Amino acid sequence: MARKPTKGYYVKGHFVAEGSELDHELKRELKGDTETSRTDLKKHSEHLQQLGEQLLSLRSALLDRLALPSGLLDALDAARRITDFEGRRRQMQYIGKLMRRLDSDTVQAVEQALAEQHHGSAADTLRLHQAEQWRTRLLAEDEALNAWLQIAPQTDLQHLRTLIRQARKDAQAQASAERAGQAPRQGRSFREIYQLLRAGLEPTEDDSATPPPAQPQGAA
Repeated sequence: MARKPTKGYYVKGHFVAEGSELDHELKRELKGDTETSRTDLKKHSEHLQQLGEQLLSLRSALLDRLALPSGLLDALDAARRITDFEGRRRQMQYIGKLMRRLDSDTVQAVEQALAEQHHGSAADTLRLHQAEQWRTRLLAEDEALNAWLQIAPQTDLQHLRTLIRQARKDAQAQASAERAGQAPRQGRSFREIYQLLRAGLEPTEDDSATPPPAQPQGAA
């Protein structure tokens, strides 16, 4: 289905979409608040330029959801291929120009998509730290296993117990190696415990909208 053309007008050769922030700024300027409008307009243009740059790193699934104009998508693809500094700078200026043509609803959708990606990355980082903290606790405390099962009851208990036993044996061997002046090496079970805990902390479809589980008690 063809996309409906955006309503708007041209000012000094630049297209201004009706209802866009640029449209509102220009209308305020016409009402007499010239100096404030120029300052706000510059700040908004810089903000849109930054949004355009951030779109280059937006995940494809989020980018597709925005339904951006084909011209802007083509410009973003071209920017990703440009390695020359000056050429990239000019391309980003062009992307900023295209961003200023977007209506306010589309700009808001872009901001929301970028925020969603950022918060998702923060949640992923938190889960990494939590998996490390749980591994440390599980290797140090037998009671920690019951606490873990309350968070991830789907865990293969027998497999996790086997990994914990082996990791503790490996830790004793590593301590002996250190005393003998040899370089310590983490065993395979130590890494597998981390991977199992990471999987257990991943959100499911039912709780993907909720924050990650709280950190284990006693964790730094």
